[in-house]
Order: sequence, then structure tokens, then C-alpha cells
Amino acid sequence: HKDAYRHEFVGTLLMIICTFSAGKWIGVDSLPVAWLSHAVGVVAADYIGGGPHVNPAVSVSMMSLGKCDYTEMYVRIAAQMGGGLVAFPLYKYLSDSLGWEPLGGPAFDPTDDEDGSKAFFSEFFATLLLCFLIYTVNWELNFGKYHYWIKQPLTALGIRYLIEVFPTAGPAMNPMLATAWAIFASDEPVFPTDAEHYFVYWVGPFLAAILASYMYVVYAGGLMFGHKVPFGPIKKQEEEAAAPAESSASKKKKKH
Repeated sequence: HKDAYRHEFVGTLLMIICTFSAGKWIGVDSLPVAWLSHAVGVVAADYIGGGPHVNPAVSVSMMSLGKCDYTEMYVRIAAQMGGGLVAFPLYKYLSDSLGWEPLGGPAFDPTDDEDGSKAFFSEFFATLLLCFLIYTVNWELNFGKYHYWIKQPLTALGIRYLIEVFPTAGPAMNPMLATAWAIFASDEPVFPTDAEHYFVYWVGPFLAAILASYMYVVYAGGLMFGHKVPFGPIKKQEEEAAAPAESSASKKKKKH
């Protein structure tokens, strides 16, 4: 899985600089420019990086859907963490050298959320919707020969919208981003020791990714962790229900 590791590591470096710079280095005084910069960053990071997941929750979803095995998922997540741990210090050095505003990162304020429950549900639902977005633009929609160049900007637009709608925990919608930033922003370069961090940024997104995967299998069919689910697929049932109507309509046309 060397290729998977390389794609995730490079893709994470690109994703952070291309998307976190929007509104910080590019489009500081213009929201439309910042949104456009973010969209370009999402497309560039994916295209140059070779289509990486750049998100542990997405990797968990892909594994549960059978798109990759456990080992590949583990390798991808390790590479994502490695890329994140390198990216923030690297880009801090770059911003200091050039006199630019430092990049920020996701965090939640425990003042009115001591147990992290509000942040947990914010990350949970943001990740759930992110997964639905990924499934839809990649597997349910078909834009022909321009599919990639349409679905990637749509993905970027959806991510930017989720960032605006779910601000409680940053948002991160990405366990790697939250933890890599927490390590970089702390006084000592150590992993967070508070359980709330992992509850909000890892447990929440992972549960959301698994639930989203299950719901997609119920809709579209397939296997969940290598097993059939007791419901669905709804999509196949809808297609079978529509088939007789289409057949009847075509027969009527032939008669005329």
C-alpha cells in the first residue's frame, strides 16, 4: 500500500495549504474570492494528490463499504496523520517567513459545552452530510466526460457550506485535522490528553461515517463490512417498480 500512503501524505499536505489558505492568505477581504479559492484548493489537492481520502472518517466509510480493506484503511489514516503533523509547522514557518497571517485550525469552546456534547453532534451531523455528499457526487450523479471537473467543485461547494452551517467544533469534519492542529497548537508537541477531544473529533465522525455507509447500502445495495444488510436496496426496488411503467409506455408508442 505504498501508493496509498504516498497519495494520502501528499494529498493531505496539499489539502491543508490549498483549503486553509482561503480567507487567510487569499480572499482576506472578499468572501466570494475565499470560497472560489477553497473550491480551487479542493480540486487541486484531489487531482495532484491522486484522489486521496485525506480524512480518517472517509477512510472508515470506504472500508465499511468494501472500497478498501482494513490494512489499506490503516495505512491511509497513518499517512493522513503524518501529513497533518508535517503540514501545520511547515506552513507556520512559511507564513512567518513571508509575513502572512498564520493558518488556524478547528477547536471548540468548552465554556458552554463542558462535556463536548454540542460539539460532538455538530461534528457527527457535519460528517454524516459530508459522506452523503461524497456518495452522491461520486456514485449517483453522472456528468459524462466532464464528471470529474463538475463533481469536484460541487464537493468543494458542499464542504464550504457545511463549514458555515456547523461552526460549533471548528468545524473539522476530519479527525486528522482536529488532532494535528491540537498537537501543533499546544504548548508541548503531544497528543491531546482530554477525552473530550477524541469523543468530539474521532468517535463522532467515525460513528457518522458508519451510519452514512449503512444508510447508503440500504439505498443503493452492496455489502456493509462484508455482510448483507436486512433492508433494501431501495434504489433497485424503485427501478423495478418503474420498469413496467416504462415498458407499457413504449408499447403504446409502438401501437401508434
